[in-house]
Amino acid sequence: MLKWAPRIILKKISLSEWLTLLEARHPRAIDLGLDRISQVAERLDLLVPARQVISVAGTNGKGSCVALLEAMLLTDESLGADENKVGAFTSPHLSTYNERIRINAKPVDDQLICAAFAEIEVARGDISLTYFEFGTLAALWVFKQQAVDIALLEVGLGGRLDAVNIVNADVAVVTSIDLDHQDWLGNDRESIGVEKVGIARRGRPLVCGDIDPPRSLLAYLKGINALGFMLGTEAFYCSEEIGSQDVSALDLVCTDTSGQVFNYRGLPRPKLPRDSALCAVQALVCLGRAPSQETVGRAFTETSLPGRFQQAHFGHHPVILDVAHNPAAACLLAEKLDEYLKTTNTNKVYGLFGALADKDIDGMISPLLSDIDSWHVCELEAAARAASAKDIAAKLEAFNLSPHIYGSVEKGWLSVVEQMSDNDVLVVFGSFYMVSEGLQLLDG
Repeated sequence: MLKWAPRIILKKISLSEWLTLLEARHPRAIDLGLDRISQVAERLDLLVPARQVISVAGTNGKGSCVALLEAMLLTDESLGADENKVGAFTSPHLSTYNERIRINAKPVDDQLICAAFAEIEVARGDISLTYFEFGTLAALWVFKQQAVDIALLEVGLGGRLDAVNIVNADVAVVTSIDLDHQDWLGNDRESIGVEKVGIARRGRPLVCGDIDPPRSLLAYLKGINALGFMLGTEAFYCSEEIGSQDVSALDLVCTDTSGQVFNYRGLPRPKLPRDSALCAVQALVCLGRAPSQETVGRAFTETSLPGRFQQAHFGHHPVILDVAHNPAAACLLAEKLDEYLKTTNTNKVYGLFGALADKDIDGMISPLLSDIDSWHVCELEAAARAASAKDIAAKLEAFNLSPHIYGSVEKGWLSVVEQMSDNDVLVVFGSFYMVSEGLQLLDG
């Protein structure tokens, strides 16, 4: 117990009870700003949670970047794979809350998270914290308690005012910059770029995977004298060659902070978004932990994430699940779906879709109009901010489509499957809540 804090005896409650409490407590689900969380972090001595820290921001591809960083750090013996502890904090989760806090790629148990919540509850005093802020502090507390060597922190929203930004990262990453969360981040890429790059620190490296970064981002880096490593520049670039049978190979050039160049030739295309994968390699190079050619190739080939163009079967019907929750992600889904349709004997594509109300739903629909033959929308009962299926259907009708409406993901899923014939495919996409419920149906 910290000396400054009053002794409070907390009743032992389960993780699910903690989460229910935290969801209902703060007046706003999103409350950007660092003052409140910084005070609590200082009281708990959490501002330096590990010897080295990489923070990852971006509109899309953040979780993929963290997954690849994690995979490389845990498999490359030259990087201390057998010696170092690697902590990873990501959000949101798909199945269980524990997915958000991992040590050496394994979710921590309920008991450790509850212990973190209890410490934070005492330390916060009368300071109100959001659900995400509580979770961020819990991850930092776990990493500190478990003596993590390297912490990988995924930014939740934006960067500059996001809870993760209380930590000064040794290397910062911005995977991509596009329109999303405009109510909080701004209505154009220049405004959003400033928010994302706010995780950069003076004199330290910032890796950017956006091939056309906003001028505001570049100006900010220059203003704080940060070391920018921008994809597509001489210090950090990738070329792609198409070989026999249309198999492509990547040649990647990375440069460390001293100017030493690292060449990775003939890499396979990663399963996860390419530019996020490239950023992960460059980030480790900047951290002074350049991975081997073998490590990068293996990570690109083997690393995947649930809900990222995840292919499965429900009975004998093929299903694809994707958390394409904004227009840029929907465009990437459309590209992958086009590739899939070229290599399979697919007859008809059914789309089951649900989204949050504050998203650009028109922008999520448009990229997939030419791929999806039959549209189905459903209510997201678990999401307080969900758009109603009726409202989404009205947007589809504006595209001269005739969508089917369901009261839940399960009802929509089962109804569509009954309609499917051989060689049809079901694409379940949109909100993380949507894909989470889909994964539960698969597990069942």
